[in-house]
Amino acid sequence: MNILAFESSCDETSVAVLHNNKVLSNVILSQEYHKAFGGVIPEIASREHLRKIPEMTEKALEKSGIELNNINLIASTSEPGLIGAILIGLNYAKSLAASLNVPFVPVNHIHAHLYSAFLSNEKPRFPFLALIVSGGHTLLVLVEDFFKHKILGTTIDDAVGEAFDKAAKMMGLGYPGGPLIDKYAKNGDIYFHKFPIAQLKNNKYNFSFSGLKTSVLYYLKEIEYEKNRSDKLISNIAASFQHTAVETLFLKVKKAIKEYKVNYVTVSGGVSANSYLKKMFRELQIENIKINVPEVIYSTDNAAMIGITAYFKYIKSKNKEFFKKESLSVKARPRLDFENF
Repeated sequence: MNILAFESSCDETSVAVLHNNKVLSNVILSQEYHKAFGGVIPEIASREHLRKIPEMTEKALEKSGIELNNINLIASTSEPGLIGAILIGLNYAKSLAASLNVPFVPVNHIHAHLYSAFLSNEKPRFPFLALIVSGGHTLLVLVEDFFKHKILGTTIDDAVGEAFDKAAKMMGLGYPGGPLIDKYAKNGDIYFHKFPIAQLKNNKYNFSFSGLKTSVLYYLKEIEYEKNRSDKLISNIAASFQHTAVETLFLKVKKAIKEYKVNYVTVSGGVSANSYLKKMFRELQIENIKINVPEVIYSTDNAAMIGITAYFKYIKSKNKEFFKKESLSVKARPRLDFENF
């Protein structure tokens, strides 16, 4: 089965071609325009998707060696994300599926991050814990089987990637903040300053990063950051902040490993590309816990993860007729549906 997949939920226009669960091509265009604004401008993102998606489709098909008339299934992100951005990829994919008369599979973007772990050489073993960390979401999920998930915890405010972006902005580093914090932190002292880890009473697996963000703001004012700013100070604050953010994730995962008695953990989403996060989580392997972190190209938003999720969704479905017509009426949704995750 040859699969053509689209991802356009935010500011990456990506198209991929897969043969079953093997990636033949995965082209990604990251929009650079948003750096000047310190964040993604939805209208600009949508217009760029509209302008670039035909060109990216041609590139993906050419690189894969598969012609459009040999595509057997088409997939696209349908939720969650920027509504205008999602609509570009979704409607383009639906139109192609209708014209080729092939099944169309709508894909949950967060499911795709979870199943991006299956793009690794070693596939996850059920049951496993999935930590999904991105600019928009932070989720800890118990995965019992394909599309049999139990959300253990989520963020009650900022996602961890959002906290990275906001901390970097307060420090005057630019956007996106995650890679910049990671870069400076490599030369810093994680014990330079102790930032707080939020303690939540209602759900021990929920996350909160707004307090960490506020703590950074107050600390910068306390030390008169702008006046005393130096590369060494930036590196130390970045390292201390990053350590606290990653340790918050790490401690929740360790707790869940013991409670649910699993020995396999996947970490996916854009923040999983963070070098310190990878280093800390790989320490769990000393305790015979297997850690699966996808390659960087599959960590950030990409169409290959949409394609592999669509592949599993289609072959595991008991109602394949749904994908031949009814799925074309699926609407784009901006928010994550926790109840039906």
